[in-house]
Amino acid sequence: MAQAQKIYFCGSIRGGRDDVHVYQRIVHVLRTYGTVLTEHVTDGQLTDTGEVSESGDKQIHDRDLDWLRQSHVVVAEVTQPSLGVGYELGRAKDLNKPVLCLFRPESGRRLSAMIRGAADGQRFVVLDYTQDQVESILNQYFSQNKI
Repeated sequence: MAQAQKIYFCGSIRGGRDDVHVYQRIVHVLRTYGTVLTEHVTDGQLTDTGEVSESGDKQIHDRDLDWLRQSHVVVAEVTQPSLGVGYELGRAKDLNKPVLCLFRPESGRRLSAMIRGAADGQRFVVLDYTQDQVESILNQYFSQNKI
């Protein structure tokens, strides 16, 4: 693992904030593997109205794309459907970033075929999990993938 590893974490903001506690748990573990560029996604005060930016949505888009370009790996919690997360994952795939998507089937939802179908088992990995497995899954992923 590189000393200055940068991790881009994706989780729903405007698509719904029901899973913020899950995002917090994931990011807590991710910090042991590097710098999480998008920790604001775990902010419990952030609502589904999104961030407030004086420069508007374009500034948020451009900032986040810059972080995505800087990142060494992308980890996404994809249980809560989100147009923004889907967009970020498509861009990450185009940038050839290693991507790990985490989905909780216990939610009763079905993961988009565009996400599950993108999985190649190497650069784009999709794993079903339970919250109790967060630490072990991330440990296994980062141990096997020297990013």
